[in-house]
Amino acid sequence: MPDFLLSLTTPDDVAQHVEDLLLSRPDLVRGFTSGRVNGHGAAIQLVEAAELVSGHSPRIQIQTVGPESDMHAVLALIKQALPQANVFYWLLPVVAMGRL
Repeated sequence: MPDFLLSLTTPDDVAQHVEDLLLSRPDLVRGFTSGRVNGHGAAIQLVEAAELVSGHSPRIQIQTVGPESDMHAVLALIKQALPQANVFYWLLPVVAMGRL
C-alpha cells in the first residue's frame, strides 16, 4: 500500500499545538518536518498591520508521510483536539521516497 503525504498549513499560534499532537502519536506519525511559509489569497484573513501591508500572513507548514489510514486518523485527531484551529490540509499519494 503506498504512503501518502499530509501537508498541514497552520497559523503560527496553532503550530505548536499541532506539533505536540503529532509527537504524542508515534503510532501514527513516524516523524515530520515543519517550516515557515506565507499564506496568500482570498481565503487568508489578514489581521495584523504588517500582514495588511505585505499582503500575506505567516503560517507554519507541517508535512508527514505514512499510510493513508494513518493520515486520516491524524486529521481526525487534529479536528477533535483543535476544532477551531483553522488548519488547511492536503493529502497526496507518494510516488517515491527514500534517502540519497
